Amino acid sequence: MTATPVRVSIVIVSRNRPEALRRCLTGVEQLQYAPFEVIVVADPVGQAAVQSMPFFDAIKLVRFDEPNISVARNLGIAQAAGDVVAFIDDDAVPEPQWLRYLMAPADDPTVAAFTGFVRGRNGISFQYQARRLNTCGLPEALSLDPAAPTVLTALADGAIKTEGTNMAFRRDVLVALGGFDPAFHYYLDETDLNMRLARAGHATAIAPLAEVHHGFAANAMRDANRVPRDLYDIGASWAVFQRKHIPQQTHADQWARLRAAERRRLLKHMVSGGLEPRDVTRLLRRLDAGYGEGQTRPFGTQALTQATTAFREFPARKRKSVLIGTRPWRLSKDRSKAASRVKNGAIVTLVCLSPTLLYHRVSFEPTEGIWLQKGGIYGKSLRNKALFRWIGRKSRLRIEGKRIACQRGLSDD
Repeated sequence: MTATPVRVSIVIVSRNRPEALRRCLTGVEQLQYAPFEVIVVADPVGQAAVQSMPFFDAIKLVRFDEPNISVARNLGIAQAAGDVVAFIDDDAVPEPQWLRYLMAPADDPTVAAFTGFVRGRNGISFQYQARRLNTCGLPEALSLDPAAPTVLTALADGAIKTEGTNMAFRRDVLVALGGFDPAFHYYLDETDLNMRLARAGHATAIAPLAEVHHGFAANAMRDANRVPRDLYDIGASWAVFQRKHIPQQTHADQWARLRAAERRRLLKHMVSGGLEPRDVTRLLRRLDAGYGEGQTRPFGTQALTQATTAFREFPARKRKSVLIGTRPWRLSKDRSKAASRVKNGAIVTLVCLSPTLLYHRVSFEPTEGIWLQKGGIYGKSLRNKALFRWIGRKSRLRIEGKRIACQRGLSDD
């Protein structure tokens, strides 16, 4: 942790997902870090969602209703008055200690970018961990310390990847680089920025304990099960990326490989029942059309200067984090008790253990503001572990508490 915490501006972009945005903001309210401010760039329904929150007057609200994630993020940067600008998706929820761990390497002046790990839909398995980008912009796994931050310098043949739903950058670096390229309407927007950071010689810190939970909510490009709805902007973004970062003589071969990979992905969804054969043909046509348009799409940077508004510190409360064990037949009553404790200023993890081998799942419940974990006493939480043999309820609660203690802010007292 830095001796003097840096001021952080959190930018959340939202379009057509008001319920997801409310859930995200409910999680942000429990962040145990200071000082930070919150900037939401949203369409009309997203703005209405923000205005329904009890702390809406503490949020900087920017109206934007166009399908361009890069422009939206740049609008957020323009309002950001913090030293560091952090980004989280509207369909994600941060762990309470997210910013604490994300900003832990900020004392190192060579670090310009920060990123953490992302848990997927079951709330336990990782969706993304440490990754780098090769010369073609494709991610490759990195092996590093799973608990301590690692600072990685720029790579001659690629870059360090920041995850779009869990990343932060020093604001002055974003200004110097011109922010996000508006040519990337959707997809590869942060990948392009990562490549430019590497070329400028900046270092990136990967902080594994800086975790967010990401659900892949539906949008115009995919449904809630990640089945593609449209591939136009994916094709366009790849064409723009090639023109900016990849030698022209390799474009055709790389595109053939990328297109084949997209076709395989579509066929898998067809086999599983998510798509019909005609959908595969239609989506590939849209992919090709986007790639064609991306060949001529203008790209560039955006002029960013000092923040247009003063820093508006979010009134975060210092909260004690507690873990409560319950059983299925007591869950309803204990949920109500847990919700009351959240209203009184606690961070509550409610673990419901059944006498079964059921795998565990974790969810953040936005109505009550509680972290709810369900599963069997003998079931897996971490999927790469063997099934437990005989274990008592109290012992299992201790194991689960230890697993999440750092991210959730639990202590032994």
